[in-house]
Formats: sequence, structure tokens, C-alpha cells
Amino acid sequence: MDLCFDLTLAVGYTSRAQRSRRLTEGWVGAHMFCPRCGNPNIRHYNNNEPVADFFCPRCNGCYELKSKSGRFNERVNDGAYATMIERITSNTNPDFLFLSYSAAAMCVTDLVIVPKHFFVPKIIEERPPLAPSARRAGWRGCNILLSGVPKQGRIAIIRSGTELPREQVIEKLHRSSNLAKGDVRTRTWLFDVLNCVNILPHDEFSLSEMYKYEKLLSTIHPDNHNIRAKIRQQLQILRDAGYIEFLGRGSYRRLSL
Repeated sequence: MDLCFDLTLAVGYTSRAQRSRRLTEGWVGAHMFCPRCGNPNIRHYNNNEPVADFFCPRCNGCYELKSKSGRFNERVNDGAYATMIERITSNTNPDFLFLSYSAAAMCVTDLVIVPKHFFVPKIIEERPPLAPSARRAGWRGCNILLSGVPKQGRIAIIRSGTELPREQVIEKLHRSSNLAKGDVRTRTWLFDVLNCVNILPHDEFSLSEMYKYEKLLSTIHPDNHNIRAKIRQQLQILRDAGYIEFLGRGSYRRLSL
């Protein structure tokens, strides 16, 4: 995979944002495979397509591209807050591609896919409304909080200028589909418990260690009054999905990604 941009695509464009869009979208259209089915390429939708930026002609997978010079921060600007929440709750969200590039070398440095089922309302932050003097006064945008996505949902395709094996990317994405359980509220609970598992200091852990997050989880989910039972339930789902192993007698092992 050639990681460098085709600079001829930006000829005639003076806006930095337009040049970046032309180069990054051109690169994805020329070099990106479908992470869901392995098709060698994905295609660009017609301009102003409300669904996504790219689609796979084989499996109809949809992808939205976010690109940035340098690494992404915790918050990534997106479009209208209400539209984003509607997409998430209706399960019409595309998978997201987060592409980082070097402005000096004009090459891709990192590319990560976040599968659509990892998008839940708590990782979508509403921005303040635009000022009354603005052209779109009162409009509210949103930020995607990448830090709220479990690391199992941030699947690297290119890391530090090196392309990872395609089979590995596809396998990880397929494996993550085991977490696409129920509605948005159900997945929110699952990902909150998974984030707790991820921050445990050791791969082997006990149920009592998980209960230490009871107060944190009760703060996030104040309407639930049986947090420990919910923790046990989510651990069982994570076990069945292949992310942890039950060792018996209240002990578990966190499995490698």
C-alpha cells in the first residue's frame, strides 16, 4: 500500500481544508480496502451524500472519513448533534475511519477504524450553540469523544507508517461484532464495563476487583440499583464474545486483542 498522497489532486485548490479533503479522500479511494469483507477497494459516494463518504460495492459497508494533520485529540469535531444522535439510535451510523497524516511528508501515518456499534450517546458531546450573530445562529454541533471508545473498538489499519496485516484487521472487526448487542443503552453498559476491565493492572482479575468500580458505574447509571448483578451480566457477555476468559471461582483473564 502506497501511503503517500497524489499531490496532483490538490492542484488548483487554495483552501487548506479543501486541499486536505481532496488528498485524503483521494488516497482512501485509491488505496483503502473494505475492512468488513476484504474487498480490494471502497468507492466514494456522490457529493453531499447524507449517509457516509465511502461504500463497499461488495458488502455495502459504509464509511465516514475523518482526517487530520498529526494525531487526533480526545475530541473530534463532527456535524450536527441532533443528527448524530438520531443516526446512532436508529443504527444507521457508518463505520468511521480516522486518518492521520504528516503535512511535511504528505503521507498517511496512522489509520484507525471505529466500528459503528461502538458509537453510543455518551461518546457524543454536544457543543455550545452558535452565537446569535452567526450565519447559522443557534446551530449545535458535536464532538466525538474517542477516549470513551474501548480500545477493542479502535482497530488500527496503519500504525506509525506501517500497514498492519489485512487479515488481522478484518478478524478484529468481525470479532468486535460480537459486542453489537441489543440497543444503544445495552451497549453503553457493556462498553462501560469493558473500559473498567481494560484499566485493570493485570490480565488476571477477580470479581471483587471489578466490584471496586461499583461506585463509578452507579454514578454513570444512576437509575440502576443492582450494579453488581449488572457487572456480572456484562462480564458474561464479554466472555461469550471472546474478550475475557472465566477461570472459575470468581476469577477471569483478560484476553489479548
